[in-house]
Amino acid sequence: MLESPPRRFAPLSLLEPSSMTTPSQSSSLYAALVDALPDPILVVTGSDRSDLSGRRFILANAAARELLRISVDEGLLLSAVRDPEVLAAVDRALFEGADAEGVYETSGAQTRSLRVRARPLGPNSGAGAAGVALALVTFHDETEVRRVEKTRVDFLANASHELRTPLASLSGFIETLRGHARDDPAAREKFLGIMQAQADRMARLIADLTSLSRIELDEHVAPKGVVDLALVVGEVVEAAAPLGRQRGLKLYWCAEAASQVLVRGERDQIVQVVQNLLENAMKYSPDGETVRLDLASGLTDVAAAAGPEGAPRLSLVAPDSSSQTYAVLRVTDQGPGIARQNLPRLSERFYRVDGQKSGERSGTGLGLAIVKHIVNRHRGGLTVASAEGAGSTFTAYFPMSEPGDVAKAS
Repeated sequence: MLESPPRRFAPLSLLEPSSMTTPSQSSSLYAALVDALPDPILVVTGSDRSDLSGRRFILANAAARELLRISVDEGLLLSAVRDPEVLAAVDRALFEGADAEGVYETSGAQTRSLRVRARPLGPNSGAGAAGVALALVTFHDETEVRRVEKTRVDFLANASHELRTPLASLSGFIETLRGHARDDPAAREKFLGIMQAQADRMARLIADLTSLSRIELDEHVAPKGVVDLALVVGEVVEAAAPLGRQRGLKLYWCAEAASQVLVRGERDQIVQVVQNLLENAMKYSPDGETVRLDLASGLTDVAAAAGPEGAPRLSLVAPDSSSQTYAVLRVTDQGPGIARQNLPRLSERFYRVDGQKSGERSGTGLGLAIVKHIVNRHRGGLTVASAEGAGSTFTAYFPMSEPGDVAKAS
């Protein structure tokens, strides 16, 4: 039997200086390799543990410069990282000669969680060593892993808590129907209607919890599609019009002269934002009142977040970038309004303002939480302006598409 010749791989010596490679070429090759690594990397030096300003990073690859928002390859470590847990891990590697780990959380609307590992480099590293100690610091992104775990825990906690009440109600009515109401047709019909309503509420709750969990899993990944916001708003208003007519509500829909308002986003999620904001406005508006929707485009983040004059206003979500232009949807109702102290809690799961129960039109308490997470995923903003007795205005704004966005608008 003939054997296949062994496979040959390029030797590691190709990466080492040779007679064909100048020192400058070799240095450039190593620099390119380090810059190409996907995980952020720092090389840190230090000579005196008591001198915080003496710790310097002498190498930062491209991923580290982007993560820490630095523009140089070397500088004071405190100018790049101030997190105590990271600094403690670096000190242990520099001055104790031991491997150390920590967790680094980024700030801003899109938070990230990274596992930090510090490892001593070279024979001069460690306590009591003469000269300058060196340490390698790496950052590994664990955002998605932690988000999945948090989503799982939150889902189980929320589901078990919120399903307990309707389940107890159903059990009570079943027991009643099997007891003294067994031969009472009127009571039986009444209780079956209540049981159906409770079952429907459980179904809506499970659907909203599932939707919220899916959104949270992908919240750190910005959508890349292009959506015509004007078309979406028009379709949602048209679908809600029959329900509005039943209650005598007037839906006033005002858009710019432009036929299209193109934003970067995922169509289904943007539809969900518009539906939830409109349903909330209709839910809390008295019969016969007006719900107004206004759409504008080309605004700065400051102009987009602005609300009606005179009413307390609060930002529930704010984008990190201030150089982007935004398309803005404002939904205004003539409901009872919201007290200033209740505004910060509006986007919490299952939170409802005391005294504003909506009776048969009661929702699951997840609508604004879903809106918040969708807007955050789209790198947009969400504000509320409201005062007791003066109605409410919710404003959602999304980054407008740019010429480089080639996805088909829908």
